[in-house]
Amino acid sequence: MIWLWVGLALLVLAALVPVYLFHLHIFRKYLPFLYRIFQEKPLFIVPQGQPIPNAEEVVLATTNNVKLHGCYWKAQGPRKGTILFGLEYGSNCWSCQPYCDFLRENGYDIFAFETRGQGTSVAQEGYDPLQWVTTFEVDDFRAALAYLKERADADPRGIGFFGLSKGGSAGLFLAAEDRYIRCCAVDGIFSTYTTMVPYMMKWVAIFTNRRIIIDCLPKWYFRYAAFRGLQNLERERHCVFPSLERVIRRVAPRPLFMIHGSADNYIKPEMAQALFRMAGTPKEFWLVDGAKHNQSIIQAGDEYKKRLLAFFDKHLAEKKIDPARPALAVGRG
Repeated sequence: MIWLWVGLALLVLAALVPVYLFHLHIFRKYLPFLYRIFQEKPLFIVPQGQPIPNAEEVVLATTNNVKLHGCYWKAQGPRKGTILFGLEYGSNCWSCQPYCDFLRENGYDIFAFETRGQGTSVAQEGYDPLQWVTTFEVDDFRAALAYLKERADADPRGIGFFGLSKGGSAGLFLAAEDRYIRCCAVDGIFSTYTTMVPYMMKWVAIFTNRRIIIDCLPKWYFRYAAFRGLQNLERERHCVFPSLERVIRRVAPRPLFMIHGSADNYIKPEMAQALFRMAGTPKEFWLVDGAKHNQSIIQAGDEYKKRLLAFFDKHLAEKKIDPARPALAVGRG
């Protein structure tokens, strides 16, 4: 009986050794290419807006005293609600105007801010922001939300959130932990694993001409490789990449409206849909036909604005306008 168990152990060992050697081969030969690509910054042109004359410039500080720059843009008329706007990667706070002008005209205060190292916000020593969300950006959103709560004209009912791409993704982390955010509309968002794993599977197929490698690797292996890779990158870049997949469900039961372009070549629609499936209800997904990354407002135009306004009017607008807050006598910014 002892020799039977010894024989079985040797058979298992003989089977595991090639598997382990194959694992080392993958990690040493192919994954370094994938991690390098993960750190490459996107090539698309990032919009930079011009200062809005009637907007209030704001400087706020994070928990570790990093100074962030933003702008508070009051509604053109009695306020129906306040919206925190999350910027796309690399843009400045003034670039919120084309996305938020119509909301302001329809009764919403807008607050947009730049995370650390973006726009004119102070950069943190030793941290070079990428397009991926880290806990630093989440902390920046905490500072922005704290500022909105502390304003003299803060809305006691809470606020809405509207964000693009990285800014939309980062804001959802905060929505998952703070119910002062009453509803969320996001455009072109993404998270690490639902984005990284499909690309890793694609890139390995490109970098190797051995089809057996692709056929033999299950999807869970790529998730494991992504996890290990992110751990290494966190040590190298002195940051933490949190998982939106783990927390997006906590946004519910507050409404979530996800917008995505069907022609997005950076974040494929199926990546966004995979993330959407993880969210709780109520939720809505709108795939804008023919729109590229962060181009849905250009492609859909009036329909984009109509749907967003209807969303915030339904889930955020005050039923009664506060008479203590008179309409502002300002023109269009």
